[in-house]
Amino acid sequence: MTLTQLEYLVAVEKYGSFSEAAQKCFVTQPTLSMQIQKLEEELGAIIFRRDKQPVVPTEIGKKILYQAKQILKEKEKLYVLLQIEKGEFIGKLHIAIIPTISSYLLPMFLSNFIKKYPDIELIIDEVTTDEVISGIEKGNYDIGIIALRTINKNLLTETLYYEPFVVFLPPNHRLMKKKKLCQDDLNVSDILLLKEGHCLREQTLSICKSNKNDWVEKGNKVVFESGNLETLIKLVEQKFGMTLLPYLALQYIKDKRKLNQIKEFDNPVPKREVGIIYSTTFIKTHLLDALKKEILDVIPDELKQNKSGLIIH
Repeated sequence: MTLTQLEYLVAVEKYGSFSEAAQKCFVTQPTLSMQIQKLEEELGAIIFRRDKQPVVPTEIGKKILYQAKQILKEKEKLYVLLQIEKGEFIGKLHIAIIPTISSYLLPMFLSNFIKKYPDIELIIDEVTTDEVISGIEKGNYDIGIIALRTINKNLLTETLYYEPFVVFLPPNHRLMKKKKLCQDDLNVSDILLLKEGHCLREQTLSICKSNKNDWVEKGNKVVFESGNLETLIKLVEQKFGMTLLPYLALQYIKDKRKLNQIKEFDNPVPKREVGIIYSTTFIKTHLLDALKKEILDVIPDELKQNKSGLIIH
């Protein structure tokens, strides 16, 4: 048995295909298949069912794969311990981040992070909250950056900042006369929403005084449910409704006329708690700490504590 054989096993389970696993492991498919077959012969057990597409492990294969991952994790720990001892920041960090955070947070720190840590290979996927959580549970991602909510006990969370919501109003809207808004000012029938699956959609519905059923029953002639906030901002400009924006989005609005259409909330200000999630088995904590520091260095101080906010999940 070799570590390479175990790595091939884990790759086949991850990609559900011998050919794709071979491609990701930079070997030919016959080489990978032969090594797995040798391991099966050595153990006296069939690890994968070849008659299924995608390829799936047998019952005994699942147990073998679990142990293989533990062995590979211990191997990785050795390298991480040596990195920490030498003060090195090397390796891959696979990050999953939700779109309503990535659009505004990544441009703030990413360039500086890459310059400061050139030997860290960042792989960043933009996915929904549920996909972030399931991906970390399956081992597809190292860490996630999301609006925190209740998650399972096998994942750890660390708060980065508390981000207020603001309201972006259409030109000449009746609420423009108010200095600040309260939740009772909003009705979901006036709100442009993100598609289902985006946590900002659910947070918006929680802030509004009426619910989705009210919205549907009113029979709006045009219902927009976009996949990104930039589209919603453009629709607000066309007077199709208003939308909620995260606070960090304001720095990218350069047009002063648009800034005049932004209204903040009166206390208690509805906010989301933005943070990092990762598995209890995650070991690259020095890379995580480096990432956190770079993020917190660019976050306004007023967002680092929740003094008078209402956290919306």
